[in-house]
Amino acid sequence: QDKIHDIKFWRQELDQKFEEMVQEIETLIIFKSRVERALESCSEPLQVTLQCLTERQKRVAIDLVHDEVEEELLKEKEVIEGVMVLLQRTLEQINEQIRLIRSVKYYLEKDLQDKFQAERIDDFCALLTNASTNLNRGNSDFSSAGKAEKEKNNSLSLRALVDSLLEQTASDMRRQYEATGRAFELRIEETKTAKTQLENQLNEVRETANQEKNLESLRLAIAEKEAPLKVAQTRLSSRSQRPNVYINPFSLLKRQKLTHGQAPLASL
Repeated sequence: QDKIHDIKFWRQELDQKFEEMVQEIETLIIFKSRVERALESCSEPLQVTLQCLTERQKRVAIDLVHDEVEEELLKEKEVIEGVMVLLQRTLEQINEQIRLIRSVKYYLEKDLQDKFQAERIDDFCALLTNASTNLNRGNSDFSSAGKAEKEKNNSLSLRALVDSLLEQTASDMRRQYEATGRAFELRIEETKTAKTQLENQLNEVRETANQEKNLESLRLAIAEKEAPLKVAQTRLSSRSQRPNVYINPFSLLKRQKLTHGQAPLASL
């Protein structure tokens, strides 16, 4: 009877461990899916970061500089790649843990079959009226139950690690994303300010150029009037030298003005 009781007790223990292993495998598969989704979600941000770095290499002249935006983009690339490596390593650990638990589950199932068979045999023997003195109680090997408990604890630790890892990596990526965004905003504002200043300077240069053009036009206009002015002055000077000719004082005044270049050309 003690033998039958022991077998039934350990069979119940193995049943419980077996169900725990089944449940743990299902839970680990869920955690595996979470890590796979997190790993997959890193691909697009990484591609965006690489595209930004590539596009910014197309800047020309003084704009092609190693600025704060580029530093933050390189940091973002490093953070994302580091997260992906860490998630991939964690995924491998989960796969290995699932393999170990499935192995334990296999041996638990085998032990359960053995215990079920032993229980049937001992139940049959218990019904015998002529007890056998050579009945061998045997020694049951319950190492699979111990392995199941060990792998269950390992699985619990791994799941806690995965929870912490997913939270930390998401926080790191979000923080770096915000830092890159701030750097972009600052750089855009600086570029807009520089553009406005350059536009103002360009307008000033254009205004100066227009003024110089007007001055040149005035110089040409004055130069064009010099020859007619000299002709008029020569005529007046020559006529004033005529002998015994009365000189009108108004004409003399006009001549003096023309001589000093003060009379309008229309009056000549």
